[in-house]
Amino acid sequence: MGILELKNVSKSFGEGTAKTDVLKSIDLSVKEGEFLVLLGFSGTGKTTLINLMSGLEKPTSGEVTFKGKPITGPGPERGVIFQSYSLMPWLTVNGNVGLAVDTMFPELSKKERADKVAHYVKMVGLGHAATRRPAELSGGMRQRVNVARALAMDPEMLLLDEPLSALDALTRANLADEIVNIWETDKKTCVLITNDVDEAIIMGDRIIALNPDGTLGKAFEVNIPRPRDRMEMNDSPLFKRLRADVTKYLMDVGIEAKVEGSRTLPDVTPIHGVPVAVAEAQKGMIDRNFLDFSQLHKVYPTPKGPLTVVEDFNLKLNRGEFISLIGHSGCGKSTVLTMAAGLNEISKGAIRLDGRHVEGADPERAVVFQSPNLFPWLTARENCAIGVDKVYPNASRAEKQDVVDYYLERVGLADAMDRPAHSMSNGMKQRVGIARAFALSPKLLLLDEPFGMLDSLTRWELQEVLMEVWDRTKVTAICVTHDVDEAILLADRVVMMTNGPQATIGKIVDVDLPRPRTRQALLEHPDYYNFRSEVLDFLEEYEHGSTSKKKDAA
Repeated sequence: MGILELKNVSKSFGEGTAKTDVLKSIDLSVKEGEFLVLLGFSGTGKTTLINLMSGLEKPTSGEVTFKGKPITGPGPERGVIFQSYSLMPWLTVNGNVGLAVDTMFPELSKKERADKVAHYVKMVGLGHAATRRPAELSGGMRQRVNVARALAMDPEMLLLDEPLSALDALTRANLADEIVNIWETDKKTCVLITNDVDEAIIMGDRIIALNPDGTLGKAFEVNIPRPRDRMEMNDSPLFKRLRADVTKYLMDVGIEAKVEGSRTLPDVTPIHGVPVAVAEAQKGMIDRNFLDFSQLHKVYPTPKGPLTVVEDFNLKLNRGEFISLIGHSGCGKSTVLTMAAGLNEISKGAIRLDGRHVEGADPERAVVFQSPNLFPWLTARENCAIGVDKVYPNASRAEKQDVVDYYLERVGLADAMDRPAHSMSNGMKQRVGIARAFALSPKLLLLDEPFGMLDSLTRWELQEVLMEVWDRTKVTAICVTHDVDEAILLADRVVMMTNGPQATIGKIVDVDLPRPRTRQALLEHPDYYNFRSEVLDFLEEYEHGSTSKKKDAA
């Protein structure tokens, strides 16, 4: 018998026609000392399941027990760490952790209390910041306080509800390692909810997928020896096999089949402000070096003098090439992208697209940002139509509408074209953003961490959508990302930037993998993990502020 048991548990919200079944017939046993990971798409009931374990919710039917006794509400034996950290802003790190200690151990002397607080603050690596208040802490540090506060209650079991999802990749990896170290030291039972497959494999003993219909899916045993080093695991056959198996299962149950569109794209010619004589003269001439970054610099004035953010950035793209731009936060990736979009002034050097200098914003360069920037009161169709009139001045109204509808259908929104943006999920909004960019028939598609705000599994889905639509258009594209797998999956070349300031190109990897691509096929490809190693090695080198010789790219 497990330390925590769910027996035929179902949970629904609402009544009658408004009733929503979130979890159905869940049978689950968590073993004492186990690190269990629950993995699934948004909306599969992961948080509801954690709330049932913590006692914050009661099942509609079935029973949840801890050590054989029914759970009727929250209890100190089950410590919960949520995605968002609700710290008291007026209290220091020590003060916030002290609240938990006072609640659980009111009989302690002042010295014993201070020692216990210091122990847990030090355990999460915040000894140096013990007297700081939340406003003085980074997001990762605040989440560490949250972890320390839960640990200070000395629970028998830790329930972790996506505690790392709001953090950047590097902070997320470091805090994940700390949680595993704490679990191994204290041998507490842990249940982690996540949507990140790599995180699940690195942290868990057992992974259970949640199906979109609210039932428990397949269970995967993680038989990879501990400690698990991220870099070493990239070469581990066990890791590669498990990663492929979990990915395949999740994609099979969670990602819709590719949309088979019924519409055809009308034969209308976009006009991007190029004089007709110039357009005619350029036809068929500029396929090589279609986009040319030449000695590009970006310098910002500061009170202490000029600050060079990007320096001597040289890169040439052929027509129809897809480039991923990757590097650590602050390395100038988005700065390069916004200069290419004409949204950020060039300090020195030049960017030429199709033989002409980039000057100011233009629909010939379509941008998809991390946040899709839709008008909330407009429908998907109306948002997507913005700019189409300018790009197709000679097309009929029906032809313009066909362009809009074609791309909305391609991104899987055939049934939601008339839904207002305010009623859409983040994933649906980003689909509209992608459709809108393609509908402009741009010469250059610029993607600035387009899936950064989405959970990993929704990201997978939209990456597949993006690849499918791109494969039909072969538009020249640059995608800024911090996700190594995304960079390789999408690109013909991965361009890696050194750390800022004075960031430049540090290395370029040619991704010679077959197209059209799917995530599952690439995970099975014998060369995939070699490319992954090259990018990971570079990022690890620059994780600690390394600098290396600049490289010009032809």
